[in-house]
Amino acid sequence: MKILFALNHPAHYYLFKHIIISLRKNGHSIEIVIKEKDILEQLLIAENIGYTKISQKRKVKSKYSILIKGIVELFQRDIKLFKFVKKLKPNIMLGTDIAICHVGKLLSIPSLVYNEDDFEINKYFCKLSYSFATNIVAPENTSVGKYIDKKISYNGIQKMAYLGSDYFTPNRDILDSLNLKENDPFIVIRLVSLTAGHDIEGDHTGLSESILNRLIPVLLKRAKVFITGEDNLPPSLIKYKLTIPVNKMHDLLAFASLFIGDSQSMCAEAGILGTPFIRFNDFVGKIEYLNDLENKYKLGWGVNTDESEQLIPLSMKVLDDINIKEKWKEKRKRLFLDKVDLVRFSVWLIEKYPDSMKTLIKNPEFQNNYKYLY
Repeated sequence: MKILFALNHPAHYYLFKHIIISLRKNGHSIEIVIKEKDILEQLLIAENIGYTKISQKRKVKSKYSILIKGIVELFQRDIKLFKFVKKLKPNIMLGTDIAICHVGKLLSIPSLVYNEDDFEINKYFCKLSYSFATNIVAPENTSVGKYIDKKISYNGIQKMAYLGSDYFTPNRDILDSLNLKENDPFIVIRLVSLTAGHDIEGDHTGLSESILNRLIPVLLKRAKVFITGEDNLPPSLIKYKLTIPVNKMHDLLAFASLFIGDSQSMCAEAGILGTPFIRFNDFVGKIEYLNDLENKYKLGWGVNTDESEQLIPLSMKVLDDINIKEKWKEKRKRLFLDKVDLVRFSVWLIEKYPDSMKTLIKNPEFQNNYKYLY
């Protein structure tokens, strides 16, 4: 088979990384196209992965200019992808880019869009993609609105596709590169610009400079602090800036004592790696897969932006518990034993498509053949 993957975000490369590796081992031809976003291109270069870029990063700030520019850029991306796909002639297209749904519809090529954000949270993306997609691959508890007939459900979380023990072993060399000893406590803080499609619908906010200037002095009494962010850090925070290779972040997260961030993806990644996280943004309670991690598996906490006073006591609760990483290790094990391995499930889904879809409609429990063994 000739298969095209379209990526929009660094986490999406990791999502498909081992699926792509497995498909290539099975003899399939793979092409990757990307939309320039954050460190995605840097990551692919660092990992020595070939790709074609069909979109440039937008440098705009107001939510209306983001929306208008986004629509124009999507139209341009559709055109570029159409030309690329017409020449490539793939058998199937997968990914997280709206454009594969539009182009797939025009050229009668199946498009499978992967998403774990609920429809109600990410309407811009969902409406523009789901209307044209052949199928939507999403966790069982993820809402896809009125497009339920297109949904291919699985019992899992996207980030588990690259953070399971079969696919990732953290490298302790990252500690040496930051002059950290084996048991040195440290905290990673992640700031995002909150200008993604789902962020522009409601003026959402997260960690601010003023909040961090109150929080960090308290944290420094217990641990070292590193900050990573999409945009340039303000002068008061520059000294905490994290400088490591972009493809080493998961190694660092795995050994961190605590992760604090307004990034949905990295909070989930931290919890799945067995690192306590505190998520601070306006999406708390609104995204089902994160509710699952926070409320069912107790791997982290969600704090709304009008409750910033909780950040310090929650951080101290984590840092004061010398056994917390062992406790989180057990919680992580429970999570994996409950879930389906999205890599093996997706390889089967793709190789047997569309018969695989028909199998799942008749017997949704078939997915349990691909549960993690941990």
